Amino acid sequence: MALTKVNRSAATLSKNRTPDSVSPFSGMCATCVEGCIGMCEIGKSAIRGPECIYPAPFGTMTAASEKEYPVDLSHFNIMGTAAGAFGVPADSEHAVFTAVNIETTIGDKNPIKLRLPFVVPGLGSTYVAKRNWDGLAVGCAISGTMLTIGENVCGMDDESVVKNGKIQKSPDMESRIKTYRDWQLDGYGDIVVQFNVEDTNLGVPEYVLKGLGIETVELKWGQGAKDIGGEVRLASIEKARSMKQKGYIVLPDPDDLEVVEAFNVGGVKDFERHSRLGMVTEEGFAEGVQFMRDNGAKRVFLKTGAYRPVDLARAVKYASDNRIDMLTVDGAGGGTGMSPWRMMNEWGIPTVELCSLTYEYIDYLAKQGKYVPSLVFAGGLTLEDQIFKAFALGAPYVKAIGMARSSLAAAMVGKTIGSRIMGGDLPVYIERFGTTMDEVFITGVHLRDTYGDDFEQLHPGAIGVYTYYERLAQGMRQLMAGERKFALEYITRDDICALTREAADVSGIAFVTELDKDAAWEIIKG
Repeated sequence: MALTKVNRSAATLSKNRTPDSVSPFSGMCATCVEGCIGMCEIGKSAIRGPECIYPAPFGTMTAASEKEYPVDLSHFNIMGTAAGAFGVPADSEHAVFTAVNIETTIGDKNPIKLRLPFVVPGLGSTYVAKRNWDGLAVGCAISGTMLTIGENVCGMDDESVVKNGKIQKSPDMESRIKTYRDWQLDGYGDIVVQFNVEDTNLGVPEYVLKGLGIETVELKWGQGAKDIGGEVRLASIEKARSMKQKGYIVLPDPDDLEVVEAFNVGGVKDFERHSRLGMVTEEGFAEGVQFMRDNGAKRVFLKTGAYRPVDLARAVKYASDNRIDMLTVDGAGGGTGMSPWRMMNEWGIPTVELCSLTYEYIDYLAKQGKYVPSLVFAGGLTLEDQIFKAFALGAPYVKAIGMARSSLAAAMVGKTIGSRIMGGDLPVYIERFGTTMDEVFITGVHLRDTYGDDFEQLHPGAIGVYTYYERLAQGMRQLMAGERKFALEYITRDDICALTREAADVSGIAFVTELDKDAAWEIIKG
């Protein structure tokens, strides 16, 4: 049964007065009494209204759905085997987990090599991404993974130059690109720029392709966290007016005299900036892809969210017809910097179901001899077992896994610990590992040997990302060795089994006692 919390959540800084006695349907306290100060979402909404729609505090956190979906990746198990090997000789000297190759390539005519099969989907104009960009970008670059600059970055840049409605210069965009490229190694990975309606109207594609040398772009239909455009909070009325002038939707209206008065007395604390909805048509999509290629894009990606199945079908078919290099499918509930909280919990197709549908559609086209783009699954994936299961769900079409929230978490922790090391203020929990960067971060000595004097310039957040990814890489190699699959290309759908009939029905993955049934009985019967 799918369960969700109503009327209270740490994400909205709300709770029940009587947490042990709550109506499961309404989420209200079983006894709602006069005199309560309003700790629940209803109570907070009586004071702060629409402000309570979003998770908080904005700019310093990310959030993910609390909903328990009927089927998730824990309802599948990974199936090891005691015989054979794929990709290496089937003997104990060669078939060791350190021999597993998890490199991958993305794209068609101009493929991108990834040292690790991870992609960070679009992290755009939310402050939490901007505040941690150095750690995230450098960490992805030195790991040989791909990073996406999300929507609205140029529009949100206070120092951007706009003439005749078109972006001429954005120091923030330039800095984000340069930070990644300065640390990129041996041609692995790439920095990708994503566009939405406002970005296209501002001329961001032309600016980054012709002016900044970007080779890979991503068209965005949406994400798994919400089915509306992106939004952020704006602390100053001047910033709100600036965004309104650039064509964004800003609430409340910063030019309304009543709003100005409310802001001056503190009734209005900040403003919401919203992006417009994109409108997808087959012809318009084809024109958009061609526009990107005409302006110099070597690779064009598409990212879509947890919309209804007919929209997923559109994404798969249009991506095939237009030879899109990479299609990212993002399941509901994974993560956000700012999305309507109830929407995030109650909207869209969850990751397992969305991935299963995507496999059906992609597999059909492949069997018809149609072009199939590199496929990326995303939506709450964080650790190696989930990554392996996602590869298996979409095998052989999945080429990488999208992880934004967990990558950002690693960057934030790395930054925090690095700062505490430099300040000589390590918590006891961390101090047991040591008191220097080389001692605390298990990859510290390796990175110092690799980068020499440049090690001191490595952002601690980047070391956090790199170290997290190295854990995932070793975990993946161990799981794959247990499957006797020594490269990603050998992973198949029968490398996992379904633990419930519902999971089997949703995914098409064999139920645990039905896996290998015919082959097993052949052995038994001799």
